Amino acid sequence: MMNTAAGTDIFYGRIRVFRGFSKLMDPKLYVPLPDDWTVGVADIVDSTKAIAAQRYKAVNMAGASVIAAVTNALRGREFPFVFGGDGASFAVAPGDLAAARDALSATATWVKEDLDLSMRVALVPVSAVRAQGLDIRVARFGPSANLSYAMFSGGGLGWADAAMKRGEFAVAAAAPGAQPDLSGLSCRFEEIPATRGVILSVLVLPAKGADAGTFRKTIEDILDLVERSPEAGRPVPSGGPPLRWPPQGVEYEARAARGGSLAKRRAVVLAVTLWAYVVMRFGIKVGNFVPRNYVRQVVENSDFRKYDDGLKMILDCTEELEGELARPHEAAASAGNQRYGRPPQDAAQMTCFVPSVMRSDHVHFIDGARGGYATAATALKATAA
Repeated sequence: MMNTAAGTDIFYGRIRVFRGFSKLMDPKLYVPLPDDWTVGVADIVDSTKAIAAQRYKAVNMAGASVIAAVTNALRGREFPFVFGGDGASFAVAPGDLAAARDALSATATWVKEDLDLSMRVALVPVSAVRAQGLDIRVARFGPSANLSYAMFSGGGLGWADAAMKRGEFAVAAAAPGAQPDLSGLSCRFEEIPATRGVILSVLVLPAKGADAGTFRKTIEDILDLVERSPEAGRPVPSGGPPLRWPPQGVEYEARAARGGSLAKRRAVVLAVTLWAYVVMRFGIKVGNFVPRNYVRQVVENSDFRKYDDGLKMILDCTEELEGELARPHEAAASAGNQRYGRPPQDAAQMTCFVPSVMRSDHVHFIDGARGGYATAATALKATAA
């Protein structure tokens, strides 16, 4: 999905991909973003209210639409991004800034008009972040041989997000009727129920003034507990998420499509998803497309854990492990070293960005099915130091 075109900035493509998620706190893996790059941030205003109204899928679709729109605007050029549930963050080179700005602007309009949600978006120069005494460093984690995801450290991404919420560096929404190119964005899979007992949406951030070494040790202890436990794992089962027809996400996919009336787009999406359902349900090989291989890639490419100035994980775990995880969280929070949220839910959900089913680097964003990261962020505020 991310091919570097000739003549574009290849900084990100040169960063070495690391394997083994437990290594993510190693500072040697992170490389400072160039000073002339820009960070994009986006989130849903009052996402808590949208979640209370059970609009979980719409919130996730809005967050993933940012990544889809910018990727398509950059024609597949490599850039680091991270999905945050009710928003997304990314970084782009100077030559891609104008295209990213247009994509963000159009996405904000589409989210308002088609999803009835308000999205704020901002573009923050890396130089402005460093003027605050913070940094933005990026690493590349490879969950499989298919692709890599960006990880961010340095505190700068969190500052950029806070600046956006203060109204700084804002990007105005495009004119009414503007629509970004959201090709490849879909949500055809059903909710993924917990198989071990509970889906945990884990969010762990450093408290203000936290000691970096102590916070790193806390995160490493949490990761070690999860990695060595047979009672926790990725929320996507080895056989892939449930697939039914018509899928729950028909309306969202129709609204993301271009061309013709909404009714026509619904009809096209229903036809395409029916064909896809039959192919997947009966394992029908179509040309070079092998359903079994695609499902394996969906599982391997699921973005269920990440780091962007804080640890984020969607885990399928037992209630016993949930209790064990509470201890390091509560101890670190009591010591004033971290803030955390880990609301238990009964299922996870997936939002997909698949520019081509013939390639192995399609991306599948995972969140809790009842608000996930956004709900965890609300719980996190109660532990703020």
